[in-house]
Amino acid sequence: MSSTQAEQKLSPLLLGAIGVVYGDIGTSPLYALHATFAGSHPLPVIAANILGVLSVMFWTIMLLVSFKYVGIMMRADNNGEGGSLSLLGLVSRLTEQKTGLKWFVTTLGIFAAALFFGDSMITPAISVLSAVEGLEVISNQFSVYILPVTMIVLTGLFFIQKRGTGAVGIAFGPIMILWFTCLAVFGVIAIARSPEVLYALNPVYALRFLTADSRIAFLALGAIVLAVTGGEALYTDMGHFGKFPIRLSWFSFVMPALVLNYFGQGALLLHNPEAIDNPFYLLGPAGALIPMVLLATAATVIASQAVISGAFSVASQSVQMGFLPRMEIRQTSDKAQGQIYAPFTNWTLYLAVVFLVFTFQSSSNLAAAYGIAVTGTMAIDTLLVAFVAVLLWRWPLLVAIPVISVLLIVDLTYFAANTLKIPQGGWFPLCVALVSFTVLTTWKRGRKLLLDETTRLKVPLQAIIDGVDDMSRVSGTAVFLIPDGDGAPSAMLHNLKHNHVLHERNILLTVVVEDKPYVTRGNRFLIKDLGKNFYRVKLFYGFMQTPDIPFALELCGSEALPFDMMDTSFFVSRALIVSSPKPGMAKWRERLFVALSKNAMNATDFFNIPANRVVEMGTRIEI
Repeated sequence: MSSTQAEQKLSPLLLGAIGVVYGDIGTSPLYALHATFAGSHPLPVIAANILGVLSVMFWTIMLLVSFKYVGIMMRADNNGEGGSLSLLGLVSRLTEQKTGLKWFVTTLGIFAAALFFGDSMITPAISVLSAVEGLEVISNQFSVYILPVTMIVLTGLFFIQKRGTGAVGIAFGPIMILWFTCLAVFGVIAIARSPEVLYALNPVYALRFLTADSRIAFLALGAIVLAVTGGEALYTDMGHFGKFPIRLSWFSFVMPALVLNYFGQGALLLHNPEAIDNPFYLLGPAGALIPMVLLATAATVIASQAVISGAFSVASQSVQMGFLPRMEIRQTSDKAQGQIYAPFTNWTLYLAVVFLVFTFQSSSNLAAAYGIAVTGTMAIDTLLVAFVAVLLWRWPLLVAIPVISVLLIVDLTYFAANTLKIPQGGWFPLCVALVSFTVLTTWKRGRKLLLDETTRLKVPLQAIIDGVDDMSRVSGTAVFLIPDGDGAPSAMLHNLKHNHVLHERNILLTVVVEDKPYVTRGNRFLIKDLGKNFYRVKLFYGFMQTPDIPFALELCGSEALPFDMMDTSFFVSRALIVSSPKPGMAKWRERLFVALSKNAMNATDFFNIPANRVVEMGTRIEI
């Protein structure tokens, strides 16, 4: 490949990475430094604190984002995909034979996904609110419009989700390039006026700040960490753009722009401590204030869009991996598989964002709620990647233990600092995470109990096959959707009991979701001839793919098992779940599982099966 061709392929990836991946961390300058000095635990705006905070921010960005996520975490890809659930799938395969260890890492991965849902609710609220607060800098008379304008922007953002992000995404890259360019330019201008701010590059200033008054420094860490919120998105979005474009755009453009802007705000505070009221907007020239408010609003919408899309992906992955009941997932693009829309997730996020905006009413107040979910996720990511480093990469323990220990100490220190913000608002993401974790684990446990009981009640399939010669057969094909197992489907037994017939050809169909993001068409299905026109068919999908049974069955035609949809009936078992005298889980969890089951999307719609070809059979099952 020529260098010109390589550049033509790389440029769109770089543009897309800058436009999507860095929205969250790229809008942190709007509120991070302000929250540190004027938040719930304010700091005196003096030179020692300014240089100390900037030094801690800089080296935190270097350690947690540049070294940990860009350097280490992006190596832990699951067939090119990143993110907590993808990492969980990778670690689960590595710990397959170690039951206790697998349970531990599964719990960690589920809790990381639960924390993400809390984070995805706060990010749109704090990002858009902090941008619109620029109206107050223009004139105090505009302060009454901050909440209404914020709600208009957010409402419009959530309403357009059903249309997909393909068209809007084209504009993301150029807007974010302009955004980061402005960050860098305004930062450089301010640094030129007070170049002494560059002393903060020396880690000694960070150490002095952390040791001069450890209590004050510890409280400040709860806000300083806001400078790296969104750093985990580099790993989560790796599958969309690839490692190299994300790494290149980070080191060559995004990171320098962020550092220059933070140091520019610090230089402004050294020169004018009263600018702490809104150091971001006061950093630029007065004539640029209105355009910057508009640009910041656009940038925060992009940051929010990235988080919302991420929530859709996590919800979809959770469904495919068996942690959530089936729900409606719509593909919004026929070209990009990752572009999806989950209506329930979208409107749940919207209601939560509305609650946050009207409850906290300012970005400073919301900053108290922000950070605990991010730092918790970062700590879990460190623990999970430790297993990858030792079990897959074969790092020597003399290397792995010191590296992981340093990263974990930093993560847990920031997490501990954020726990102090629980009374001020940190309770919200923790409550969301706790509810999400309960739902995810309850559904997983309930499905296992249901599968175990179904397996126990099954009649051996071979008994049906052996006696098929004495049964009436009708023309056509019957497809029975079943979980992975060897028994006869309950729908088949009900059909025999009530109709006293079998179809000419009977297919026992199982959909298997692998611990990897994608399964190619060549590996989509496995067919086993059981004799007497009985077949077992397994369809394999990755956890980022949406099953489409009719389309997959058409592919089976290449394996001498052709299907005519007009001559095929699909038999689906609908379980009526009741409590057993000795339930397998707590009563309240059992009720939750039953409620989730009743509200789950039916298999017909989820698997894209034509409704007029489906026969449902009810089964009463005790768990």
